[in-house]
Amino acid sequence: MRTHYCGQLNATLCDQIVTLAGWAHRRRDHGGVIFIDLRDREGLAQVVCDPDRPDMFKIAEDVRNEFCLKVTGKVRMRPEGTRNPHLASGEIEILCHEIEVLNPSITPPFQLDDENLTETVRLTHRVIDLRRPQMQNNLMLRYKTARAFRRFLDEHGFIDIETPMLTKSTPEGARDYLVPSRVHPGQFFALPQSPQLFKQLLMVAGFDRYYQIVKCFRDEDLRADRQPEFTQVDIETSFMSEAEIMALTEKLIRSVFKEAIDVDLPDFPRLTYAEAMHRFGSDKPDLRVTLELTEVTDAFKDVAFKVFSSVANSAGGRIAALRIPGGAASATALTRGEIDAYTQFVGIYGAKGLAYIKVNDVTQINETGLQSPIVKNLSEASLKTVIERTGAQSGDLIFFGADKARIVNDALGALRVKIGHEKGFVTGAKWAPLWVIDFPMFEYDDESRRWTACHHPFTSPKDEHLDLLVTDPGQCLAKAYDLALNGWELGGGSVRIHRADVQEKVFAALNIGPEEQQAKFGFLLDALKYGAPPHGGLAFGLDRIVTMMAGAESIRDVIAFPKTQRAQCLLTNAPSSVDEKQLRELHIRLRQKVDTQVEVGQ
Repeated sequence: MRTHYCGQLNATLCDQIVTLAGWAHRRRDHGGVIFIDLRDREGLAQVVCDPDRPDMFKIAEDVRNEFCLKVTGKVRMRPEGTRNPHLASGEIEILCHEIEVLNPSITPPFQLDDENLTETVRLTHRVIDLRRPQMQNNLMLRYKTARAFRRFLDEHGFIDIETPMLTKSTPEGARDYLVPSRVHPGQFFALPQSPQLFKQLLMVAGFDRYYQIVKCFRDEDLRADRQPEFTQVDIETSFMSEAEIMALTEKLIRSVFKEAIDVDLPDFPRLTYAEAMHRFGSDKPDLRVTLELTEVTDAFKDVAFKVFSSVANSAGGRIAALRIPGGAASATALTRGEIDAYTQFVGIYGAKGLAYIKVNDVTQINETGLQSPIVKNLSEASLKTVIERTGAQSGDLIFFGADKARIVNDALGALRVKIGHEKGFVTGAKWAPLWVIDFPMFEYDDESRRWTACHHPFTSPKDEHLDLLVTDPGQCLAKAYDLALNGWELGGGSVRIHRADVQEKVFAALNIGPEEQQAKFGFLLDALKYGAPPHGGLAFGLDRIVTMMAGAESIRDVIAFPKTQRAQCLLTNAPSSVDEKQLRELHIRLRQKVDTQVEVGQ
């Protein structure tokens, strides 16, 4: 039906007859000559309709935006002064010989070049939204990125193997999406949160290099970089060390960025988890921001200011300082309103407040040189320690976080990034990748009073830390690694446990008894007994990677049919009610209480 895409036309095709098919992006009547900008997935082409051909011209007069058209005409150069350097076809136009309306269109809900659309409007009319050039470009970029992943992995001996979508519920972390079984009343499948267990089984089965671009499902609270269903590039290998897996996947990411958007990523520095949290308050720090946190907990153990001293003397407490160069200087000083806004901002992360000191004169370590309501309650020795460690100068401002370490890290880590980008404390580099390594094996959950796995219970401990699984789980480090870029986690993984005796020690540390082990993971534990090879892997978030490449604000902008932050599809109105017959077949009865509950029938 067509000979070319609109965006493929250029001056080399002059005087040729071409046939195009697409949508009327815009129609303009210039005093007897009608111009139609025809659009398809590759771009726009200008079609000129002269009245010399009355039948064709009459059809062109009735064309409106979003009519689906077929156009045949001759390629010619645009007159000087009318060429558009921003279009691939901007040097030429099509002198229309024939035009056919393949399908008219009702008036669309919005103009495709409207930049003030709400997300609700866009998602409700997603099909029209996807016609916008920006969205077309985003999804084309997603395709190119996925293709680049496949090309690299295929060339390096990886095999694409599918794993089940209907599987066993093994709740760890986020809630599972459950699917009731019609054949087995009262029993449920779960949609996979990841193919973790199956890819380990594939390693035991001898497929030593596996990959899959796969949908995963998590019933969790949503935000800009989360969706209930998301896509990850899942990778697993056998007979490769932690360092070898990292080297290969770093090469993979470099290749993907080069092929998809022609970017040569800079060096990938490596930070331990402990150093990343200590300096940046985050395990995925944005290294473009030059601000850093400074540890000052020990400086406040004996001060009169109880807000600080109680934290400094408590187990798990942390006091950190964030120095803002020039934050108290007259020209660049933060206003009271800005400080109040930052105080509200850290409250999102659980911080109860945001103490600060303005360094008016660094030579006077007292209330004369330092301005803050808290200075009078701090000793000169503690203040001197803060000034020395932060490297503060006259005109600087120092923020403090004092609370449980997690709250301080989350709050000041986020504040560091916010102030850094708002006030220009950045390096100017567009891309700043890094590896974060040596993660803890476990973290202690105060609510359940037990250790939980930081990654998952199949992550291997460092060889030299095997004894710590029994004696001191909190000090045990894992063979785990995350790849971060510009403050986003692109992917993470680990070397897995392949020995039954080590797995038993990890389960013991997690207080997972033999019965629970067998009920949840018995099929994997049994498989590991059959000569399981050393193996490990990594999973990249495809949605996040494409979002960063496209410069989009949300992963919803790079997913064709996403859900809202309330896990709803506004296009199809899903989730929705189902009729009583379907529920009976699934042995499910709805019971109305304060909230709707689902009860499995007997």
